[in-house]
Amino acid sequence: MAVAKLGPVVLDCPDPRALAGFYAAVLGGTVSEGDRGWVDLTGHPGSPLAFQLAEGYVPPKWPSPEQSQQFHLDLTVDDLDAAEEQVLALGAKALDAEDRARTWRVYADPAGHPFCLCAC
Repeated sequence: MAVAKLGPVVLDCPDPRALAGFYAAVLGGTVSEGDRGWVDLTGHPGSPLAFQLAEGYVPPKWPSPEQSQQFHLDLTVDDLDAAEEQVLALGAKALDAEDRARTWRVYADPAGHPFCLCAC
């Protein structure tokens, strides 16, 4: 028997509203303010996301054993090239887009969290 069920995935960041807006544009859903420094993104397919203000936030580096990514999000898409164009226009940064033959590519969101677009 399970002890708990998984709640939202929470991302620390310097600007919760801005990062929630980025992911709302990528995934859809509704952005709602919670307590001070907390923003939720709900109403999109998949697990809920939340964004928490972290004073002095330092983004992870990818790839870097000294400042590891800790975790990342895999976002499934139908058209990898079209999705890449859209996330870059929204402020994502390509981290590993050299191998165009792969079915996945690595990016950083505007706060520096790594995520993958996957057409797997």
